Amino acid sequence: MPKQGALTARQAQTASKELYNFKNKRVSIMNKLMPVLLFLCASVSILTTLGIVITLISETFQFFQKIPILDFLFGTKWSPLIPPKSFGVLPLLSGTLMITFIACLVAIPIGLASAIYLSEYAPKQVRKVIKPILEVLAGVPTIVYGYFALSLITPLIQKMFDSAGIFNALSAGIVVGIMIIPMVCSLSEDAMSAVPRSLRDGAYALGATRFEVALKIVVPAAFSGIVASAVLAFSRAIGETMIVTVAAGSTPNMTFNPLESIQTMTAYIVQVSLGDTPHGTVEYGSIFAVGMTLFVITFLLNILAQYIARKFREEY
Repeated sequence: MPKQGALTARQAQTASKELYNFKNKRVSIMNKLMPVLLFLCASVSILTTLGIVITLISETFQFFQKIPILDFLFGTKWSPLIPPKSFGVLPLLSGTLMITFIACLVAIPIGLASAIYLSEYAPKQVRKVIKPILEVLAGVPTIVYGYFALSLITPLIQKMFDSAGIFNALSAGIVVGIMIIPMVCSLSEDAMSAVPRSLRDGAYALGATRFEVALKIVVPAAFSGIVASAVLAFSRAIGETMIVTVAAGSTPNMTFNPLESIQTMTAYIVQVSLGDTPHGTVEYGSIFAVGMTLFVITFLLNILAQYIARKFREEY
């Protein structure tokens, strides 16, 4: 019996050692496998970006073999589909910048004021309700915003200005601004909330009012985040598609009158991408040339936002 008991204990010890080795082996395999899987997941976004850039560059290069790049960049008439054909992108660029400028005039003051209220004035319970509502507003499909502009904002503008048409830049710009308010508000409020409480308490101890603390202490301390949110909102407005397609029209006018119909770069891409333009033609290549222009602008704006965030970031 003792011999049998000793044998059983030896078997149990052996089984325990084998189980321990198995667990170690499994952990070792997972430690080697997981970094590879995570690297592959991280590589998806990089490879996707490279694929987009390569496609844009190759198609744009073929387009500029047929159309001089100077005529494209500095031409003042855009008519790639109707003879006599012209490929000057400035009308599309001016329309895009007009929509973006109007949108920023709407979004930045309202978004910043909302962020100051949420950060400095709103009770916690109110903040918990308002901020999710703003984030839901950011999730509304842009096509809904487009028909909102066409059915509600445009009639109001026509009542105020007799010269306003059904499709105009002012209506589209206002609604694009409404759409990007949550972005400005959320990012700015996060930057303000990161300002240490000690700065506020010191200002209150010196006799400052809550409004003075907000404008003279909190906003300057969170300046990098606020400016970065504004630049990102500007970039988002430039890339907006469906609102401007529905509400701004499809007339590539190089005008500074927001009551007229204009066409943006994204709206033109939608117009030509419907399938009526033959593949390989100059008109088809103009999609990629306009898309490359839009990509370069948004890319530079994102770099500017990161530079501003680093340069003016306050360390506490």
